[in-house]
Amino acid sequence: MQAGANLRVSGQRLWDSLMEMAQVGPGVAGGNDRQALTDADREGRALFRRWCEAAGMSVAVDRMGTMFARREGAEPDLAPVYMGSHLDTQPTGGRFDGVLGVLGGLEVVRALDDAGVRTRRPIVLVNWTNEEGTRFAPAMLASGVFAGVHTLDYAYGRTDAQGRSFGEELARIGWAGDEEVGGRPIHALFELHIEQGPILEAEGVDVGVVTHGQGLWWLEIALTGREAHTGSTPMGMRVNAGLGAARITEAVHRIAMRHQPGAVGAVGKLDHWPNSRNVIAGRAVLTVDIRSPDAGTLAAMRAEVEAEARAVAEGLGLGIAIEAAGHFEPVAFDAGLADVVRRAADELGLSRRDIVSGAGHDACWIARLAPTVMIFTPCEGGLSHNEAEAITPDWARMGADVLLRAVLEAAEIVR
Repeated sequence: MQAGANLRVSGQRLWDSLMEMAQVGPGVAGGNDRQALTDADREGRALFRRWCEAAGMSVAVDRMGTMFARREGAEPDLAPVYMGSHLDTQPTGGRFDGVLGVLGGLEVVRALDDAGVRTRRPIVLVNWTNEEGTRFAPAMLASGVFAGVHTLDYAYGRTDAQGRSFGEELARIGWAGDEEVGGRPIHALFELHIEQGPILEAEGVDVGVVTHGQGLWWLEIALTGREAHTGSTPMGMRVNAGLGAARITEAVHRIAMRHQPGAVGAVGKLDHWPNSRNVIAGRAVLTVDIRSPDAGTLAAMRAEVEAEARAVAEGLGLGIAIEAAGHFEPVAFDAGLADVVRRAADELGLSRRDIVSGAGHDACWIARLAPTVMIFTPCEGGLSHNEAEAITPDWARMGADVLLRAVLEAAEIVR
């Protein structure tokens, strides 16, 4: 029998931790509002740090506020095995998106401590800053700086809707660390996460082995028309930015459908000015989100969206500006680590399937630097980025058990 074959996490302890963290930054409908660098984020970080230190880990913080909790290995100079995700949420977020990966990793460490297991390699549990990107765009900001995709100055200069900068808010909540960002050796990284889609639950599958991640473009499109009275302006004399936004929204859907299977697209954010019931919109800004696991398809979708948006603007006499607000290429996760996850699920007697991640994750950036893979658990109805997001205690436990076994194979038991 393989060493550690009988090790399991405590499902009840994991669930209790998830529910306790959910009390930090509660939403209005049972979920969470713990956006990056808010007071609630500060409180959640402090709780997580206390838990890590109680489990005997040392906690380091880099200049992006990312937290690295280290469980020492028998050979401290070896590159560690990493696991983790993020604790920040959407403004109307769920209790499990990101949080399961962080607290599932904490439960792995607690289970190892309970069993007196020592690993050859150190194990590092990470909480990445600003994964969601809802307050400070783009998403996966800290892991992007870590991977060299963004500069620290770029990240510090990002502002929220009130004009407050990332750097100022990081300092305000007291989580700007001294460690330079990046340069940490990583032997392997495992990210446990809810699927945020309906496939695993619909098929009755326990665990998803994430082989690829979709690439995406976020395009911010600003349309400029002319404000005018809705009642006294003839239809043929209007320069209606709202109408342009509606037509572009429809075009995004049509383009995504044209590139099936696998492509998706939507307008996730739309603002009108002056937003008055009897004024034709003189300005509209919309954010387009298009995704595909195929790089060629993704590039074609972007070109088509931009071409159709410009055609809409020209046809309506609108001014238009298009800015890329976020981007990453499709990701192929490490095939060897995917095999590790498959073996872990098989040895635990769990059903599994390969799956593509439709959402972006910190693991997508880290895959540029080191062998990386993700583990998905089902979520009810595929619902996420919603306060009604839900998983079962058993799904959480099974995902954490797979994470435990996979991390142990990578970190190697010495006793």
